[in-house]
Amino acid sequence: MADDWRNGGFGLYVHWPFCEAKCPYCDFNSHVSKNINQKQWLKSYLRELKRSAAETPDRVLNTIFFGGGTPSLMDPDTVGAVIDQARALWHPANDMEITLEANPSSVEAGRFAAYHDAGVNRISMGVQALNDDDLRRLGRIHTVAEARAAFDIARACFDRVSFDLIYARQHQTPEMWRAELNEALSMAVDHLSLYQLTIEEGTAFGDRYTVGKLRGLPEDDSAADMYLVTQDVCEAHGLPAYEVSNHARPGAESQHNLIYWNYGDYVGVGPGAHGRITVNGEKLATETYLSPNAWLTAVENGSGEKLRSTLSRQDQANEYLMMCLRTTEGLYMDRFSKLAGYSLPQNKLSDLIELGMIEQIDRRLVATKNGRAVLNAVIRELLG
Repeated sequence: MADDWRNGGFGLYVHWPFCEAKCPYCDFNSHVSKNINQKQWLKSYLRELKRSAAETPDRVLNTIFFGGGTPSLMDPDTVGAVIDQARALWHPANDMEITLEANPSSVEAGRFAAYHDAGVNRISMGVQALNDDDLRRLGRIHTVAEARAAFDIARACFDRVSFDLIYARQHQTPEMWRAELNEALSMAVDHLSLYQLTIEEGTAFGDRYTVGKLRGLPEDDSAADMYLVTQDVCEAHGLPAYEVSNHARPGAESQHNLIYWNYGDYVGVGPGAHGRITVNGEKLATETYLSPNAWLTAVENGSGEKLRSTLSRQDQANEYLMMCLRTTEGLYMDRFSKLAGYSLPQNKLSDLIELGMIEQIDRRLVATKNGRAVLNAVIRELLG
C-alpha cells in the first residue's frame, strides 16, 4: 500500500496563475495582472519545492509540468531556476519530460529558444480553434495565422509539441469539425488534446447560458457525433486515443498526464494547485490557496497549502478507478483489490461486458469505445 504510487510514477505540477485575458469558458484558476514580480514568484516557488521535497525524499522525478494560466508569460530564467531546483531536490529521471503550456499570442522565437535552453523539452499550445470567428467567440486573443506561426516556431525548437482544440462549439456541425480536425492533423502534430466545450458555472459562458444568451450550442446527439468523428479521424491519421480526450502517435503520449491517470504521486505548487503525495505510508490529497496574493502570503508564513487530507483505502480505490478507466490501458484489477480490500462485483462487470461498455483483458479492465463515450455512467455503475 505504501508503495502503490510507484505504479504511476512521480511528477511535479507548477501553476502559473496569470493570463493576458480571461477566456469566457475558462474555470481554471487564472487572473489578469499587468504587474507581476517575477523574482517574488520565483522565491516562493523555490520555497515550496524545498518544503515538498523534504516530505518526499529520494524520489525519482519523472515529469515537470508548467500549467496555468499562461506559463509562456513566465520569464525563461524563472522557468530555468524552478527546473534546476527540482533537479537538485529529487533524482531526475534520465528521460524526464518537462512540459510548458503556451498560448500562441505570447509566443516568440527567442522566448521559445530560451525555454528550451532552460530545460523544457515539450510544449503544449492552447490553440482551441482553427477558425477566426470561433476564436473570437471563445475570447481568444490570437488568430489562426498566429497559431500556425506559433506552432511552426515551437516545432523548430522542440521535438515534442502538442496543442488543444475545443469542439461542440457554437454553430459547429460534425462535418465542420471533421474538416477542422483534418486540417489540424495536417500540421505534422504528434499529440492532440481534444475537449468538448462544457459550460461551467461561474464563467462568463455560464452566465450567458443561464439567461439564454449563449446560442447555437450543438444538441447532445450532434456533440456525441463529434466525439465519434474525433476517434475515427485521429485513428485514420495514426493518433489513436490513449485517454478519453487525448490522442498521440505511439511514444508521444504525455507522460505527466499519465501519472495522473495511472494514479501516481505528484506535488502541486502554485495558487490552486492540487497534489497527491504518499507520506509515511499515507496517501494525502493537498490543495493550495486560490488567490495569488493569499498563496504568496501563505508561503511566506511556511506553506502554500490550504487543505490536506488523508485518503482512505476506499477513496484511493475509487480515484484509481475513475482515473485509470479513462485510458486505453485501463484498470489493473489486482491493484484495485489491494487498494479497496475487495474485488469489483462480478455481476456488474458481467452486465457491462454484455452491454459492450467494458472488456476484460487478462487482469485488466478496459472501457470500450462505446464505454468511453459514456464513461461517467460506466464509472457510476461500478462504484454504485
